[in-house]
Amino acid sequence: MASKNQQVVFSKGIYHALPTFPEHHKGLSAIIAGANGISGTYMARVLGEAPERWDKIYCMSRRPPAFDLPEHAKFIQSDLLKDPKDLGAELKESGVKADYVFFYAYIQAPPKEGGLIWSDADEMVRLNKALFDNFLQALDVAEIKPKRIMLQTGAKNYGIHLGPAKAPMEEWAPRITLEPNFYHDQEDFLFEWCKKHSIQWSVAMPSYIIGASPGAQMSLAFPLAIYASVSAHLGEPLDFPADISHWQQIHRNSSAKLDAYFEEWLVLTDGVENQKFNASDGTVWSWEQFWPRIAGWYGMESTGPKENVEYHEIETRYKPPPRGYGPAAKMRFRFTTTEWAKSKKVQDAWKDLAQKHGLSSDWLDDPGNHFNFLDGAMFSANPGVLSTDKARKRGWNGYVDSYESMLEAFDDLAELKMIPPIPKTKLSFL
Repeated sequence: MASKNQQVVFSKGIYHALPTFPEHHKGLSAIIAGANGISGTYMARVLGEAPERWDKIYCMSRRPPAFDLPEHAKFIQSDLLKDPKDLGAELKESGVKADYVFFYAYIQAPPKEGGLIWSDADEMVRLNKALFDNFLQALDVAEIKPKRIMLQTGAKNYGIHLGPAKAPMEEWAPRITLEPNFYHDQEDFLFEWCKKHSIQWSVAMPSYIIGASPGAQMSLAFPLAIYASVSAHLGEPLDFPADISHWQQIHRNSSAKLDAYFEEWLVLTDGVENQKFNASDGTVWSWEQFWPRIAGWYGMESTGPKENVEYHEIETRYKPPPRGYGPAAKMRFRFTTTEWAKSKKVQDAWKDLAQKHGLSSDWLDDPGNHFNFLDGAMFSANPGVLSTDKARKRGWNGYVDSYESMLEAFDDLAELKMIPPIPKTKLSFL
C-alpha cells in the first residue's frame, strides 16, 4: 500500500510508469464523444482495460466503430451537428448516464486553395464549435450531469500552425489571436457551461498524434505507412521531401494510447481539476532519427535533405509570428506527399498492394484527407516541444517511446487491413 508521498505505477507493453488509482474509483460510467476517431478509439480501449473501474462506457460517433468494443461498452450512433434537442432525446432514450465525459469529436475542413491543412480557419470554427456546443446542450436535454468533462484540444492553442511559437510550449501562455481558433470557442463554452452547472473541467493538449483508426483525419501513422509501403513496392528509397531545417527539428509527439491513460488520470485525480495540461510521450524526436528507422522496418534505403537542388518556399503569414517577435519562418520542400500520392505511379502501386493484401483501394481517392496532415507535420515551422513539467509536478509519470509507438500503430493499421504487413527487416530501439 503506497503512502501519501509514494506512488504505485505499472507497465503495460511498451507503455511505462502508468498510474494506479484508489479502490474507491469503481462502478464509474463515461461518455466518449467522437469514439470512432483516433483519440476516442484508444480511450475506449484504455477504459475497457479496467471494467472494475469503468462499469459502463457509452461510445458516440456518426459511424460504427471499426474495432471491437469492450463488453461493458455501448455504441450510440449520433451526429453532433444535429439539433441539441434531438441529440439529447436520443441520449435520454438510450438511458445514458455519465460520471465523466471525454470529448474528441472533430471535423477537418478542407484547406483553402493552395493552403496547408488548417488554412480555412473560419470553417474550422463553424463546424467544430457546433459539434461541442450541441453536445453540451444535449446533456442538458438528457439531464446528464457529469462530475468532470475532459476536452481534448491540441498544440494549435500555441499557434504552431501559423508560424514560430515560443519553445518549449507551456500552459500559461496567452492565447494566440492572429486568426480564429475553434479551440478558444470550445474552451469558452466549456468554462461557461461548467460554471453554470457547478461541474469540473479538464483540457488536454497533445501534439501530433500517433495511432491507428479508420476514422482518423489527423494521423501521422497512416500516411507515413502508405508512403513507406508504396516506396518499398516501387523499389525506391524513402525520400524525405523537406530541407535540413525540418529534418533536424525537434518534436515531441503524442501517442493516442498514452494520451488516453493520461486523460483518465486527469479526470480521476484531485488537484488537477479546472486546468489545462499538455500531453506528450516524452521522446525527443526528429525526422532525422526516425527516417532511417522506418526505412529499416521496410528493408529499404532512405534519403535525407538534398543539397544543390531547388526547393519550393512558403513563408508563414504573420509578422511578427505567434511567438510575438522576430521574423516569419520559411517552409522549404522539394515536393509534397499530397502531390506524390496523387501521381498515377503511386495510385497504380497502391491498387496493386491493395489487391495483393486484400486492402481497401479507396484510401487514396482523395489523398488530401490524410497527406495534408503529414505535410503539415513535415514542413512545420516550429520545434514542436510541449513541456509536460506541469503534469509531472502533479504526479503524472507515464512514458512511451514514440518510435516504438509508431511501429505499434503500423501493426494496428495492418490488422485493420488499411496497409500491408510491415516486413520489420530491421528494428532499432533503445
